[in-house]
Amino acid sequence: MEIAKCIELGRTALGIEFGSTRIKAVLVDEQNKPLASGSHEWENRHIGHIWSYTIEDIVGGLQHCYASLAADVKEKYHVTLTTVGAIGISAMMHGYMVFDKENNLLVPFRTWRNNTAAYAGERLTELFGYHIPARWSVAHLYQAILDGEPHVKDIVYQTTLEGYVHWLLTGKKVIGVGEASGMFPVDPATKQYNRRMLGQFNELIHGKVPFKVEDILPEILLAGEDAGRLTEEGAKILDPTGNLKAGIPLCPPEGDAGTGMVATNSVKKRTGNVSAGTSVFAMIVLEKELSKPYPEIDLVTTPVGDLVGMVHCNNCTSDLNAWVGVFGEFASLLGVDLPKWKLYDTLYFASEEGDKDCGGLLSYNYVSNEHVTNVEHGRPLFVRQADSNFTLANFMRCHLYSAFGALKVGCDIMLKEEGVKLDRITGHGGLFKTERVGQSYLAAAINAPVTVMKTAGEGGAWGMAILANYMIRRAEGESLEDYLENEVFKGQEGATLAPDPADVAGFEAFAKRYVEGLPIVREAVHSLK
Repeated sequence: MEIAKCIELGRTALGIEFGSTRIKAVLVDEQNKPLASGSHEWENRHIGHIWSYTIEDIVGGLQHCYASLAADVKEKYHVTLTTVGAIGISAMMHGYMVFDKENNLLVPFRTWRNNTAAYAGERLTELFGYHIPARWSVAHLYQAILDGEPHVKDIVYQTTLEGYVHWLLTGKKVIGVGEASGMFPVDPATKQYNRRMLGQFNELIHGKVPFKVEDILPEILLAGEDAGRLTEEGAKILDPTGNLKAGIPLCPPEGDAGTGMVATNSVKKRTGNVSAGTSVFAMIVLEKELSKPYPEIDLVTTPVGDLVGMVHCNNCTSDLNAWVGVFGEFASLLGVDLPKWKLYDTLYFASEEGDKDCGGLLSYNYVSNEHVTNVEHGRPLFVRQADSNFTLANFMRCHLYSAFGALKVGCDIMLKEEGVKLDRITGHGGLFKTERVGQSYLAAAINAPVTVMKTAGEGGAWGMAILANYMIRRAEGESLEDYLENEVFKGQEGATLAPDPADVAGFEAFAKRYVEGLPIVREAVHSLK
């Protein structure tokens, strides 16, 4: 009854995140404790050789997800959801959504998954002296200009997926600084788009388009700032039943990288997080800028604009999952029906009995391309020499190491070459579900303590709900860092593992073999069409 009253009075916050395969909504109370959730499964489409989601996919998925949340509230607390204290919208990073003066989407949404803007990213990296990945919005824009796409002359607004949904709900063309930093480079000193690079880009496109880039980009807002209110039209979009009332405040929309930082208490300098699932990325909050641009490292920001070094790898658990599936098939042939968790736990724990360097075994988990190691297409490989110690334990350890292989290449640049200091890193995602194993191997890969927290499993929608609560419930002048430390994560349970020196040495030996063997997988790309 107490929770029901809290919900009826709007002493809550709602976070919604559009992931690659699922849209999730989480409703939390004033202490950021999850009360109810909803979800909607979806898949990207291949539209004209572009990975995309349609407007109907986006709006329909949003409505189904919210309806699922409202039904969960009704079932648990016997109240109809009519208001919340604040709302936050998040989504998969960057990509390309452009609109004309009538607010029509000019071309299908181009998601982060598309690598079609690689050439433009390389040219802009040279121009700016700053790494511009192919998935960034400005790379997609410049590639469209280079390709002479007819729609570019009609662009009046460019945004990302969460920026678009926020615009639908509020009418406001704004974006959180963390996501903005993946649209166009942000200056950490001003927390706004980099003025030097704006000027360089405008010179580059002068005469080719009728706009300056700053005129089509959304306004940047920092965590805690007011980003508008739910309009009457927005309330009907989110909840077609008409139960949800207009006027609810919204916080700045943020990308999944930013919500991951919040959900793992990793916005403080010298902290970071690693998200390990289908893909894997590491984010470390930097004390200062790197000495030069690196193609392996993206520079983005926290939701309050502090500089972050990000290593994003396209591959993590897909190949590992496929091998576990093969062992599951073998168990079935023997008449043994193992639940999935038991299969994973058994194989993962077995890996701990393997040699620290995997006994000379080598694998590459490249189901898709991997830009960090310059591999153009997916060619998963397992390789061994005749005298390698080929055991089940080493085989599984090798594939678990490989899940962090490309990530280590990028992290080593920051930690070894640039001397970036790291006090704490938090791991989250499916690879850490089996207790201890993936956590200890990550600690060995980066030679730093790794913490896995129970709440990290709540994911980015929870992180977005925290940002919504931060906007309306923080103490006057309270920083996001202090809010997370003192009000969200204080007393939270978590397990921390320090790196074992023998594991560190073993992973270094594996990593050396991993880098030396990269020509094998690159040759497979050319030889296996």
